[in-house]
Amino acid sequence: MMKDSQGFEREVALADGAETEALGAAIARGLAVGDAVALEGDLGAGKTTLARAILHALGVAEEVPSPTFTLVQQYDTPTLTVRHFDLYRVASEAEIAELGLDDALDEGAALIEWPERAGAHLPADALHVALTITAATARRAKLSGPKKWAAHV
Repeated sequence: MMKDSQGFEREVALADGAETEALGAAIARGLAVGDAVALEGDLGAGKTTLARAILHALGVAEEVPSPTFTLVQQYDTPTLTVRHFDLYRVASEAEIAELGLDDALDEGAALIEWPERAGAHLPADALHVALTITAATARRAKLSGPKKWAAHV
């Protein structure tokens, strides 16, 4: 499953929710089977908000709750099956296999909050989106990953 994992870096200022929605839509346009999006940042940085924006852009009309307690939620969009993982409560890397991350990537795409807890299970070619709070409603997103993302975000 190894793809080109080098060559793309960009920083994007997100002044408000509308700009976060726009970034989510851009990421959604590039998502394909086998893609992982690693959503990084402190509590409250906007990881779930960005995941919701991606899923809404893919056509999910229902409410998109944070998977903090369920650990994973699956969405069958018109174009792609997407699983949204929240690894905040995962205690060990061994639990990742039980959650079905590999299956998620074989069958569709994965949005992964707290990806640092995935250890070696996180694909080397994931799109990394590191969110930083810059003001009450503003964020900075540092994106890095495979070159293919340069055409989308």
